[in-house]
Amino acid sequence: MKFFVDSADLAAIEELADIGLVDGVTTNPSIIAKSGRDFKEVIAEICKLTDGHVSAEVVATDAEGMIEEGRILRKIANNVCVKLPLTMDGLKACNTLSRENVPTNVTLCFSPNQALLAAKCGASYISPFIGRLDDITLDGMELISDIRLIYDNYGYETEILAASIRNANHVKECALVGADVMTAPPAVIKGLANHVLTDKGLAAFLKDWETTGQSI
Repeated sequence: MKFFVDSADLAAIEELADIGLVDGVTTNPSIIAKSGRDFKEVIAEICKLTDGHVSAEVVATDAEGMIEEGRILRKIANNVCVKLPLTMDGLKACNTLSRENVPTNVTLCFSPNQALLAAKCGASYISPFIGRLDDITLDGMELISDIRLIYDNYGYETEILAASIRNANHVKECALVGADVMTAPPAVIKGLANHVLTDKGLAAFLKDWETTGQSI
């Protein structure tokens, strides 16, 4: 499973990239706004930190506007992936941009039928939002599983990019049901390494080592 970082924090992305845990990056207007910086400049700098796709989202709501913005965003760097909302206009833009060989990420997916439409329109990625479904007492992981089955049934090449990841359990469940990609904030990705027994075992090893008076 690919790991994408859901962030515009350059230092955090670079730290994870140095470890080998960055296959791509996702952003959205809210994340970029928090940085307080120029949108295009931030995207350009993020694109230098990874060879993988960096999702940059359009803000137009009509198909023509999305297509125009998508073409502009694509010029920032070769690894920009144009992020589009799952609306009929967004699907139309996805179809046009995909035919121009522009990578696309169709976002805000909350149903298998929406995912099917995105695949039909040539989306490179579909982004189902797990956490937001969980927030309204629906099973976000069931959505991932249903999309996996549908895509496998018909051989769609659209990759399932599990989004709105809130915790380590979400990551595990996504891997179990076969999501192609998961995107999560840096803190969630780093937290995957944490386990109380790992900490306890390491402390014991170090304590025993100190008694030997040796060094390596």
